[in-house]
Amino acid sequence: MSTQDRANDTSTMPPASTTNHERPSEDLHPLTDAYEYMRAYAREKPDVCALWCFGIGFVLGWKLKPW
Repeated sequence: MSTQDRANDTSTMPPASTTNHERPSEDLHPLTDAYEYMRAYAREKPDVCALWCFGIGFVLGWKLKPW
């Protein structure tokens, strides 16, 4: 089998619909997944999460001060 024949041979390639990284659209829940990820991260690293919350609160309080 020549190199060109191997390049054109698609018999060994799986069909496009059977790739492992694809999930059906009804299985996707990005907001729930992000929420669960943040909860797990906050449980693993509460100090980092607390510093991020403090920093975001400081910047928002500084930029949105009422006077």
